[in-house]
Parts: sequence; structure tokens; C-alpha cells
Amino acid sequence: MNNTHLTKTRFSNLELSNSIIKSLKQAGFIECTPIQDKTLPLSLRGKDVAGQAQTGTGKTAAFLLATFQRLINDESEKIKNPRALILAPTRELAIQIHKDALLLGKHLNLKYALIYGGTDYKKQLDSVKGNVDIIIGTPGRIIDFHRQNAINLNNIQVSVMDEADRMFDLGFIKDIRFLLRRMPPAEKRLNLLFSATLSYKVTELAYEHMNNPVLVKIETEEVTAKAITQSAFCPSNEQKIPLLIGLLQKHQPQRCIVFVNTKRCAERLEDYLTANDYKVAVLSGDVPQDKRQRLLNDFQENRVKLMIATDVAARGLHIPAVSHIINYDLPQDVEDYVHRIGRTARFGASGIAFSFICEEYAYSMPDIEDYIGEKIVVNTISEEELATDLKQPAKRPPRKSNYQGKKPHTSAAKKPYKSQSKAEVTTKTPASISESPQ
Repeated sequence: MNNTHLTKTRFSNLELSNSIIKSLKQAGFIECTPIQDKTLPLSLRGKDVAGQAQTGTGKTAAFLLATFQRLINDESEKIKNPRALILAPTRELAIQIHKDALLLGKHLNLKYALIYGGTDYKKQLDSVKGNVDIIIGTPGRIIDFHRQNAINLNNIQVSVMDEADRMFDLGFIKDIRFLLRRMPPAEKRLNLLFSATLSYKVTELAYEHMNNPVLVKIETEEVTAKAITQSAFCPSNEQKIPLLIGLLQKHQPQRCIVFVNTKRCAERLEDYLTANDYKVAVLSGDVPQDKRQRLLNDFQENRVKLMIATDVAARGLHIPAVSHIINYDLPQDVEDYVHRIGRTARFGASGIAFSFICEEYAYSMPDIEDYIGEKIVVNTISEEELATDLKQPAKRPPRKSNYQGKKPHTSAAKKPYKSQSKAEVTTKTPASISESPQ
């Protein structure tokens, strides 16, 4: 690991219990990242923190360690569970936080429940009826269980909101407020909020529902990996696929994510790449949860080295050793550019990011350059970079319509409470599996 992403502060010098230090050492975490260095001394002493940091900077460990220590400190026999609630905007992020909690809390006697929409309803309901210490999940289903009296928030000692800005984007904010108002008063619990941007609305939420929080900002330039080599090409629309395949042939990436803006484009690329003997995984918003997990596992374990993804995969996706990112379509949101290229060069590794400034999305580039504060080098497209003799894909069969002459079904039995957000079904956020705990 490259030490430029770490500080000189060691976890062993913080007010952490021996059992936590033991888990950290076994996981190979000795020194703090900047966000951990700035927030842990505050949160371990009971101060509320609103932290600004990009994904990949270790904020998961920053809030998990503070949560663990708070629960360990209060071992009163009268405590009732659950004692901590960790909220994430997407199921993928919730899954990764749970995975990190198991790793970093390995030597602690804490029980967890992982709660998210879309699957395993009864299994999750049964899990919260057990004596769990920490609930990790997405807001909609947690509210559903709360309304069924399966979850009681009266004894919450730690409240965590991860990726608070994305909570707003996905329409979760009413749900968040619903949950916060059912916990003990802010001054009686530890409140931690993390966000890629501490925008006005996120800061307002922090001051409204937290106890005089300390705002901690890790500036973008501190966390945008300098180890990412960024460059761009200006292909015509007809050149985009030959250029993509040409770059794959030339660079032979160890692991590569190709970002596109639409599901239709993802399908088209999948067809072309498959026809030209590339094995690919496609991650978009409507991929069912079990299949999404399977695709990510295949990619993480090198059974597939090339992934095509919409922005559902950009935030929070932690996969080691992604060597190349290709923005086949430039993102229309400048922050998404940072999140996309941040999938490579994790924790001191180096990486390469190519962007296609095509006819359709070229207007995004000036805004991206303004946002990151630097000009991106534009490469000339040489003939050798354009793949030739490409095999054409077979035509996809036409999609079947769900409508088969029947009257539309307009009424339905009332279902248990469901979040008003679409986020648990399909989300623009990166999905996926969040940052590593370090």
C-alpha cells in the first residue's frame, strides 16, 4: 500500500479497545486515512461529526469504529436492542458496510441485521426479531419493519447516515427524518453523517438532527488520486466501438470498467464485445439483486475482466485492482466523473482513465474540467488504435410486451409500507459494493 494515502496516526494510538485494535491488525490496517485521522478523535469522545469525503477514503471504517467503541463503552445490563442504526442509500452499499462490520468487529460480541428491499423479506424480518445490536440497511424496508413493530428505535445510541447527498438525490429524505424523529433526542446519542459533498441541504439536515456537529472536510484535491492517468479521445459516433475495442487490444487491461449512460448503450456494447470474443458482465439499474451480486463476484474473482456499467455502479463500488476505467459516454453529472474514475487507483495503486468526448456528450467536458480543476489531455486517434475487421453482433430478438390485450390492472391490495423512493429497485448510484473499510 502506498503511504501517500495514509497519515502518521496509528489506530493503536486512538481511544479504541484492544478487541477492536486486534481486528484492525488482523485486517492489515495500522495507520489512519485522512478522514479517519480527522473524525475518530472527535467521535470517540462523543462529538457528532458531519464528514465530507469521497468514496474510497476509508469513511466506512471511520463510522464503524466509532459505533463499536460507543456500544462497548456502555455495557449496562439494562440496555435494550437495537442500539445502533446505520443507513445507506442503496442495498449494495448496505451489503458492503455489513461485510466491513464483520471484518472490523471480528473480536466483538455484537450482532448485526442487514435490511434492504427487493429480496429476503421474511428472512430479514426474522433477523430483526432476534436480539441485534446494529441494524444496517436502506430506509424503506427499515420503516416497513418499524411500522410492523418489529424494530423499536427507542434505545438507539448511535445513528449513522452514509452518502447523505445521495439520500437526497434518491428521494429518501422524508424517510430519514421519519426514522430520526423516532430515536432518542440528538444529545442522547452519537450522530455521524458522511457525504461526498456537504451541500447546503446536507448541512441543514446535520444541524437539524444532530447535536452541534463538527464539520470535517477532506478536500477533493486531497482524495482525487494523483495516481490516475487521465486522458481523452474525440471519436465520431461511428468510431466509438472500434476505438474501444482497439484500446482493449492495445492495453490488455487486468480489470476494466466501461461506463455508459444508458441501458440501451450497455446492451449494444455487450453485443459487440461478445461477438468479438470478449467475456463481459453488464451492471445496470434493473439487474435483479441476486444476479448483480453474482456478476460482481465474477468480476472480483477474475472470472470476468471486463464490466460495462451505468452509473448504478459508480459510487461505492470497491473492487481491488481495477486497472482501467473507460468513459465510453461522458457522464452528465460532473461528480459522477470523479466517482467513476475513482474505481481505479484505490489506496495507493495506480490506474488509467480514458474518456470519449463524442458528438452526443461533448458538452460535459468543460464542466468536468472546471470541477476537477485541471485540463484533461486529448489524444489524437491513430489508425492503429481503431480496431478493424470487427464481427457484427447478431440482432437481439424484439422485447416481449407485458401487455397482451388484457385490461391494465389498476387496483392492488395494500402492501406493507414501501419507501417513496425508487432507489431500492433501481438506483443511479453506484451500486455497488462500497469502499473497503480502510
